[in-house]
Amino acid sequence: MNRSINTSNWTPLSGQCPRDTRTSHVVFPILYSILFLVGFLLNSVAVVAFFQIPTTSSFIVYLKNTVVSDSIMTLMLPFKILTDSELGFWQLKAFVCRFSAVIFYQTMYISIVLLGLISLDRFLKIIQPFGKFWLHKITSAKVVSWSVWFFFIILSLPNVILTDRETTSLSVRKCASLKSDLGKKWHAAVNYICQIVFYTVLILMLLFYVIIAKKIYSSYKRTKIADCKIKQRAKSKVFIIVTVFFICFAPFHFVRVPYTLSQSGQNMSCAKQNQLFIAKESTLWLATANICMDPLIYVFLCRKFIEKAFCFKFKNSRYIIQESATLALDTGIST
Repeated sequence: MNRSINTSNWTPLSGQCPRDTRTSHVVFPILYSILFLVGFLLNSVAVVAFFQIPTTSSFIVYLKNTVVSDSIMTLMLPFKILTDSELGFWQLKAFVCRFSAVIFYQTMYISIVLLGLISLDRFLKIIQPFGKFWLHKITSAKVVSWSVWFFFIILSLPNVILTDRETTSLSVRKCASLKSDLGKKWHAAVNYICQIVFYTVLILMLLFYVIIAKKIYSSYKRTKIADCKIKQRAKSKVFIIVTVFFICFAPFHFVRVPYTLSQSGQNMSCAKQNQLFIAKESTLWLATANICMDPLIYVFLCRKFIEKAFCFKFKNSRYIIQESATLALDTGIST
């Protein structure tokens, strides 16, 4: 009896190592289902809200593009849930390998770059509150955003085209088996490019927020005691972007390198390979949770979003005007 249970719950890993399928086929689909429901609700609200907000700044341009990216990523989750839980037909797995998985990962990296652009936009507002940079022009922001979409579409399109081998119920078990030899090489190249994209954004973000922290601290030292609470609020709000970025994306990319090495013929024990698999899947779920975390950025940094999403109108009192002016000066928060 125990033997039959073990056989049903464990499957071979790369022809050698057994893997516990209860985690990948039950636990993670449930976790992704929760993400889908919450993410679908939050992004639906965000889409409706931003549809009513006029594009009056580069900041709004980047936020709207982020909403589109997160919404597309959210819509790809049901396909992943069905295939991971083995509830769908094997033909659905072929669709996931060829289309939805490609879209899922590319929208993830589009969101990463957009968070970097939002950070750059806020950074420029802080170091030169009244300066005029070409990136702050609405047209420039739209061109940059479109360029990001175009770059990742061109980058991912060969992954779709080169996944062209015959699909069968056996071949779809592993997406790599559906790729041509050139497709596998291109897939590997895309992985390296995406890693470079992430670490480039990471380094620039660290640079931006070190300077932002110094700027806010020096401003805090010069301010009056009555303004302390406003300064503290400004500090917490501007750092929500980097907080979301690190929580969601950093763990996945830190784990991805050793996981990739474990899959490339490196001499590694089965226990270690399975640990890295669980770590990779867990951090991928965390990266996907970005679809639920980005709305925090809208709430903390975009007053117009709060007004449209929650039907809440700020009063034009003297205190609010003074606070908004201070926040805009010190953090570049959109009002």
